Amino acid sequence: MDLAYASTPPRGSHVPVGLRAPFSGWAWREFLYLFLSLPIASLMFAYAVAVVSAGAGLLITFLGILVLAGGLAGCRALGVVERGRARALLGLEVAEPAPVRATKPGPMGWIGAVLKSGVSWRHLLYCLFHFPWALFSFVLATVFWSVGWALLSYPLWRWTFPAYLGVPGIQLWGDHDGHGRYLASPAEIAGVSAVGLLLVLAGPWLIHGLTQVDRVMVRGLLGPSALAGRVSELESDRGVMVDTAAADLRRIERELHDGAQARLTSLARDLELAKEKLAREKPADGPEAAARVVDEAHGEVKVALRELRDLARGIHPAILTDRGLGPALSALAARCTVPVAASVDLPVRPAAAIEALAYVTVSELLENVSRHARATRATVDVWRAADRIVLRVTDDGRGGATTDAGGRLADLAGRLGSVDGLLVVDSPAGGPTSISAELPWRGR
Repeated sequence: MDLAYASTPPRGSHVPVGLRAPFSGWAWREFLYLFLSLPIASLMFAYAVAVVSAGAGLLITFLGILVLAGGLAGCRALGVVERGRARALLGLEVAEPAPVRATKPGPMGWIGAVLKSGVSWRHLLYCLFHFPWALFSFVLATVFWSVGWALLSYPLWRWTFPAYLGVPGIQLWGDHDGHGRYLASPAEIAGVSAVGLLLVLAGPWLIHGLTQVDRVMVRGLLGPSALAGRVSELESDRGVMVDTAAADLRRIERELHDGAQARLTSLARDLELAKEKLAREKPADGPEAAARVVDEAHGEVKVALRELRDLARGIHPAILTDRGLGPALSALAARCTVPVAASVDLPVRPAAAIEALAYVTVSELLENVSRHARATRATVDVWRAADRIVLRVTDDGRGGATTDAGGRLADLAGRLGSVDGLLVVDSPAGGPTSISAELPWRGR
């Protein structure tokens, strides 16, 4: 969040945002940030120069290493202050960088970790480089806006010139003999105020532009590195994938237990009953009763086999491996309870993992259509866009699909996110519904 206070004007306000800006809280907060930057940056610059100078001068002894390590730790502490100031005045949220992790126990391990930490050196660079920018932005913002407000209020304080200086007003130009041009007529006073009004109106946007540089510096030098952010993201994605795999295993176990396993158990019981009937002493009705039991058991076997095939097909169908995504999705569409038109436009087959995830995604979305949408028709479109593979499933059902936590679409969104994918749901109440998914393209 770069600008939390000025992102959108308040609803119901009829005053243009350009006229409200000089009186908006975000403008004054950003001005206060720039105003405070100079004294704070001066102290940080002096501290950084002293630390580097003392540490470099003492490096011929072990004391120099201690001074440099302690100085870098102090820079990290100053970074905490700067991140808090940016959060309070700029609305800028910057994650805390990784803490110092010593590979060896004891003080020497900590010193080595501080000196080898890229975060520590980036904080030192911020202390050194922020000072010249803080000086420039302080002078420009303060002078620009102060002059603007002073000129705008010129009619209120012009009387001080004749009362205390003996001149009618602001001198536009003049010479040593006292000749010059003074802005004292009503038209000239109004012109001065008009110029001041323009400067006042432009001031917040100038200040906002200056603070954009501060945002970049705080985020780039005081936040976690891109590599650390990527590692954290991958760790999160790994957790999502582990949870997804565990959920899939639980689903398979539940379907086997409640479906095929239960039917096979019933089959075993029916066959045992048929065996007992055949062993009875009354041959007149024994074979017929046993035949009925065997016939029922045969039906249960067929249902169990169909459930096992459907379960295996939902995990990874053979047609997907042999013929690719197009035929697999066509077969999937043919089994859906709603008429589905499937179209796949891929120049080549993607990587097996991406292909399988695309199939599972479409399977989940079509199952959602069958169970909840109350639709009469649906479409599936798959194509490649640059380095992404895009899936879109639409239906004319009742709508209302969401990715709220706890739902199947939320689980699907998490699974896609674990591979840098994306799920976008457009499903207003009353329909229609359009759900798009994007996956990174990886060739075989």
